[in-house]
Amino acid sequence: MRGGLARSFNLYGLIVLLLLLCANESCCVFSGYSKSSTLAVRRADELLPEISPNAAPQPFLPLLAPSPLTPFTNSTIPQLSGLCVLNFTALTSMMMVTSTDCMAAFAPLLANVVCCPQVEATLVILMGQSSKYTNTLALNGTVATHCLSDFEQILVGQGANDSLSKICSIRSSNLTEGSCPVTDVAEFESTVDTSNLLAACGKIDTVNECCQQVCQNAILDATRKLAQKAYNLLSVDGSHVLSDHSTRINDCKSIVLRWLGSNLEPSSAKEVLRGLSNCRINKVCPLKFPNMSRVIEGCGAGKSNQTACCSSIESYVSHLQRQSFVTNLQALNCAASLGVKLRKANITENVYSQCHISLKDFSLQVGTQESGCLLPSLPSDVVFDKSAGVSFLCDLNDNIPAPWPATSQLPASCQNSALPAAASGQSSFRIKDVRSLLCFMVSAAVLIIM
Repeated sequence: MRGGLARSFNLYGLIVLLLLLCANESCCVFSGYSKSSTLAVRRADELLPEISPNAAPQPFLPLLAPSPLTPFTNSTIPQLSGLCVLNFTALTSMMMVTSTDCMAAFAPLLANVVCCPQVEATLVILMGQSSKYTNTLALNGTVATHCLSDFEQILVGQGANDSLSKICSIRSSNLTEGSCPVTDVAEFESTVDTSNLLAACGKIDTVNECCQQVCQNAILDATRKLAQKAYNLLSVDGSHVLSDHSTRINDCKSIVLRWLGSNLEPSSAKEVLRGLSNCRINKVCPLKFPNMSRVIEGCGAGKSNQTACCSSIESYVSHLQRQSFVTNLQALNCAASLGVKLRKANITENVYSQCHISLKDFSLQVGTQESGCLLPSLPSDVVFDKSAGVSFLCDLNDNIPAPWPATSQLPASCQNSALPAAASGQSSFRIKDVRSLLCFMVSAAVLIIM
């Protein structure tokens, strides 16, 4: 007991010491700049990325320092089972991207938007590509266990977090057929309208797919045809069957995605799969809302002390910020969800406006200047460069007011697909040296501990 207490004091003492070091060195720096100054910075620093002239300018967020911290990953030789049929070397480049997306320090903070969607897409494509030689779109339980272990070993050897299965809720059963009755490639292609599937999903409109659901509807149609091979849904009744059918649909959807992974080039398959996953991700708020009694007490009907109200809402939002990075559309959903809860608690005044709550306030805050980062609503990856370090994109990282809901009902997901106009120019957050990296890591640790 006494030893554990001493270790706790030592841990907190170390954290306090490092935070003081960070504050003294001003190592966490937030910098805002307009589009024109962004171009000037890029001319002065060729290490920053090229952005297509056809795309809206987005700030670049370096989160790990350049040399001498490189290499950022301690590459090790993985101990593979030798019993997995998946050809990992065929997707060497994609495996490296996955390792970077799930880098040890950042995987939990980027899990929902970047790391886990990339892990899932990579596994689907690996399974699909292997079916060209095995003629099956699933693995048996034993081989699946070996393959998942080998997959994790390779990623960890390249610097990924060693708890990806837990972080992303991936099990070896995810590589089997589950309850789907069709796994043979020839049987799949004789059951499903593959030409329609490829026409709808060969290339998707990542901006409009989430609402128009062209590819998603084609996948659902193919999934139902596979599931119906198991039994005639029209002749069976009962909630147990409906539940079983729901499970079967999910399992058959995995088979459909693997087939797409075998018939598209890996890069195209990744774009499709990540685009579809972002449709699911951006529909909801990933944050958990703790008890809001203090906010209700401070801002409830008849309360006239705006200072007390804003203090309570800001304290509440600061707890939300400790969970993870979110996309701009997720932030909209989070603002709507919290606003609806507050309205149902008879808080009808726009406390977001009164207390200057912004969209970025719903995402993880980093650094002494409390600069938030909203990730883009479209798929993006972490970027690794031996000179520039590790970085990822932020989108609309400025004081865009959080919209207060007009009613006590959540808006339809597609109604939340448009972001409010930016209130200021683009901005970015950067950590530049070893002390900066230390500061970021300690900040993240403190957020988790608190």
